[in-house]
Amino acid sequence: MEHTFTKRIKEILQKHFKENGEEIFEKSPLLQYLNLKTKSANKGSKSRAAFAALYSMYVIIEDYLNHKFDVEGNYSKYEGARFTPLLKRAREFPFCEKIQNHSFNNRTNKEFQNKFPDNPEVIFNVNKRYWINDALLKINIDKKNFNIAKAIIEIIDEFTKTKMESFERFIQTCEEMQKLKDDDTAKIEKFIMDLLAPNVDARLFEIVSYAILKNFYHDQKIYWGFEPDEINEDNLKLFKTGRTNANDGGIDFVMKPLGRFFQVTETLDVKKYFLDIDKIERYPITFVIKTEETNKAVLKQLKANAIKIYSIEAVVEKYMDCIEEIINIPTLKERFQSAIKQGYLVQILDEVVLQSKMEFNYQEIESEE
Repeated sequence: MEHTFTKRIKEILQKHFKENGEEIFEKSPLLQYLNLKTKSANKGSKSRAAFAALYSMYVIIEDYLNHKFDVEGNYSKYEGARFTPLLKRAREFPFCEKIQNHSFNNRTNKEFQNKFPDNPEVIFNVNKRYWINDALLKINIDKKNFNIAKAIIEIIDEFTKTKMESFERFIQTCEEMQKLKDDDTAKIEKFIMDLLAPNVDARLFEIVSYAILKNFYHDQKIYWGFEPDEINEDNLKLFKTGRTNANDGGIDFVMKPLGRFFQVTETLDVKKYFLDIDKIERYPITFVIKTEETNKAVLKQLKANAIKIYSIEAVVEKYMDCIEEIINIPTLKERFQSAIKQGYLVQILDEVVLQSKMEFNYQEIESEE
C-alpha cells in the first residue's frame, strides 16, 4: 500500500540503510504495519490517527534502544520493561495524555496479526513486564542483519510531527472562524458542517457532536420537583464526562436534570453496543453514531446482527429496549440548523475550539512555547 507518507518512510529507511532501504521496507511486516497506521499523516487533522498502537510500540522499542540491545547484549535474557514507566512515558507524547493499557496488552497484537496473520505478536507481556518482539526488528538481506529499531522511532516521530502540524492548522482555522463572528456566518456554518462527515477523526466528531447537542438542548426546559407546590424550572444541560475515546465505562455525555446518558461511536458492531449497555447495568442510553444511514436502518441492522449472535429474541429485545435514541449524522445536521436558528452558531464554534484544545493538549503546547 502506497500513500503520501510512504515516501517519507522510505526516505528515513534510505538514510539509515542506504541502498538496502527499499528491500528492508518490503521485507519487514512491522514496517508494513507502520505504513498502514500512518496513512492519515497528510490527510489533515480530520482524519483518524492511531497513536495508542504506535506509542505502545515506540516506548518499548525506546527501552530496547536505551539498553543498547540493538548493538550488544542478549535481549532474550532481559527482565522486561515495567508497565508503569512505559505508560508514563507514552503519556508524555502529543495526543496521548489519556492513553490506556489496551494497546500494550492485546489491541496492538490483535490488529497486527489481523493484517499479518503469518507473523508472531509485536509485544510480549508477562506479569506487567513488556518486551518488543526483536525478531521483527531484524531484517536479513544477503546474510547481513539490519536492525530497524532506530528507524521505527524516527518514523513515528515524523508522523507525530506531521499530525501536529495538521492539527495546529485546524486550530488556526478555528480561530480565524472565531474572528469572523457575525461577518460571515455562512463560512462558519460550512466549516462546522464539514466536520459532520463519516471520514472525520473520531475525536473531532465527538467534539462537534457535543458542541451541537449542548447548544441544541440548552433552551429546552424541564419542570420538576419533590412537592407539587415546589416545582423547579431548569434548562437541559449536557456535560462531557472526560476526554474523548477514554476508558470511562461507556459514557461520553450526561444530561442534567434528566440523567440521560450518551455514547458516541463510529461502529455498527452490535457487541460494542451491548457491551456499553452492560457497563451501565442496562440503563437507557442514546447512541450518537458517525454514520449517514437512517436511524431505522441502524436499529434494523443492530437487531438482525444481535439475533445472529444471541439467538434468543427475549435477550435481544431487552438490550434493544435500552437504546433510548439513535442520533446519526443527518440528525446532528438538523439539530445544528435548529441551534443556529436559536442564535448559537458562534457558541458552537467556540465550544469546538475549546474542546479541541483540551483534547489535544494545545493549550499546554502554547504555554511551553
